[in-house]
Amino acid sequence: MFTGLIEEVGNVLGIHVTDRGTQLQILAPRIAEQTKLGDSIAVNGCCLTVAAHRDEELAFDLLDETLNCTNLKTLRREGRVNLERALVASARLGGHFVQGHVDCAARILASEKQGADQRIEIELPAEFAHYVAPKGSIAVNGISLTIAEVSEKSFTVWIIPHTKSQTNLDTAHPEDLVNLEFDLIAKYLERMLDRRVDRP
Repeated sequence: MFTGLIEEVGNVLGIHVTDRGTQLQILAPRIAEQTKLGDSIAVNGCCLTVAAHRDEELAFDLLDETLNCTNLKTLRREGRVNLERALVASARLGGHFVQGHVDCAARILASEKQGADQRIEIELPAEFAHYVAPKGSIAVNGISLTIAEVSEKSFTVWIIPHTKSQTNLDTAHPEDLVNLEFDLIAKYLERMLDRRVDRP
């Protein structure tokens, strides 16, 4: 479980494809010293397990399903990724409940600076649209954000200067893919309501 509060923006050292699979290597000086093998780290909001650890470098094995459902497949050397360690039971929950289970990757449609803030419009795939509501929570590249506006095919979030400077959204552009995880509570409500409707 995560909170959507980014601890560090790491730098991609490389993605290597071998006969044993795909491995992502990241330079993360701040969190690497507090990380051990087997720990869970959200990378752009996708929960991954630390498979190798050396000094300031972390490595993660990527499943084909992970590559298919996230923007990790678009990463290149020196790309920037949002990182968050798993929540510990004694920590404060400052964002919202984020599982690290990315639902889809969607395109940024527009990114406009307005005053000190940034307005970002993101496409909303039809199959997930019912999970989105104004003032609701969503994780974008692992960042806990509040939905400001919802239209038929997109939603909008506003980024304050602190969030922009402390995450990889400061280099995001239209047509870039971002990982989306929709609100966990909405998913459980949908499941419970479906069971009530189906019950005779």
